[in-house]
Amino acid sequence: MTPKLRVFVLASVLSLVADQASKIWVDSTLGFADRVAVIDGFFYLTHVRNPGAAFSTFIAMEPRLRLFFFVSVALVAVAIIFSFYRKLAPRDRLSALALGLILGGALGNLIDRLTRGEVVDFLHFRLWTGYSWPDFNFADSFIVVGVGLLVLDLLATEGESRAAGRPGGAGDSLSSERGSAPNG
Repeated sequence: MTPKLRVFVLASVLSLVADQASKIWVDSTLGFADRVAVIDGFFYLTHVRNPGAAFSTFIAMEPRLRLFFFVSVALVAVAIIFSFYRKLAPRDRLSALALGLILGGALGNLIDRLTRGEVVDFLHFRLWTGYSWPDFNFADSFIVVGVGLLVLDLLATEGESRAAGRPGGAGDSLSSERGSAPNG
């Protein structure tokens, strides 16, 4: 197993297991709509369900159509993740980590939709002057961290390419300095 594949698989599996284990814990420990202060006034564990997407979008959509839509989006996302993974150079562990986190998060929320018809959210933050960030879960966090790592890697690669005088357009970022061998 290549280092790239090891990191990708490990990130995917660990993020998926952490997400699903946390949701099982929430289901078995907190009653629906419960809220437990971890840092009073700032961070709470909650138990809410979200049949929609981020910020409860698509919540008004007919449930079967909504499920079909979200499953389709998740399957397309998984295909894109594997497509990007195949284009990574054999030693590109950072991008493999990022894609693994995104995959684990996407699969975690997909499992929720298929088994519950909605996503379990349980992390709740109050920010400033009483503003509450919408509840979310580990899967959402893994997706955001993975995308953030990809963006940082893209910016770093772009900067290195410019400093070395090489063309480094956004389309070249996965293959410019690291090679374009589709190894797995």
